Amino acid sequence: MSQLQYSEIREKKIIIYGDEPCEVIDSHVARTQQRKPQNQVKLKSLISGKTIAATFHVSDSADEADIEKREIKFLYHNRGEYWFCDPADLKNRFKLDSSLIGDAGKFFKENGIVTALVWSNEEDEEKTIKITLPIKMEFKVKEAPPAVRGDTSKSGNKTITLENGTTLNAPMFIEEGDVIRVNTETGEYVERV
Repeated sequence: MSQLQYSEIREKKIIIYGDEPCEVIDSHVARTQQRKPQNQVKLKSLISGKTIAATFHVSDSADEADIEKREIKFLYHNRGEYWFCDPADLKNRFKLDSSLIGDAGKFFKENGIVTALVWSNEEDEEKTIKITLPIKMEFKVKEAPPAVRGDTSKSGNKTITLENGTTLNAPMFIEEGDVIRVNTETGEYVERV
């Protein structure tokens, strides 16, 4: 576990705050006249999901959380439960709640590999705290309405359905059967492959 100085607490870092791992969402080092600089941060608890505002002064430091990245295989989704397994041992199955998955769930592919962030606390109990997907993923278009010539009242976009059932806006030239690349962080169409 490494110590982070007040100015090293930046976006995407995971620190221990209030005895639980928190991801830094936003940070701003404010330097006002006649005062020492301070780092004003927004933290998101990776266990409870709460957003916390905190201020770190020059003399403060924070412990960086001991996080291990593991590859896990997504199996299926049923009634708010997402089932995964260890790719090396298919019998080692486990479920994660939909509150932990969040918006990333709509981009899961059956038998697709995702990255799990696993946190070990002081008692060496392991807890999966976050699931991350590759930033860009490729999907096959299952349904796409035909492009109607002159129909640009909707800025030249149409709603398409991907192979996993997710719907999103794409340009008019995308057709059924095309393979497209999607940004999983924003949920937007990137390009046709």
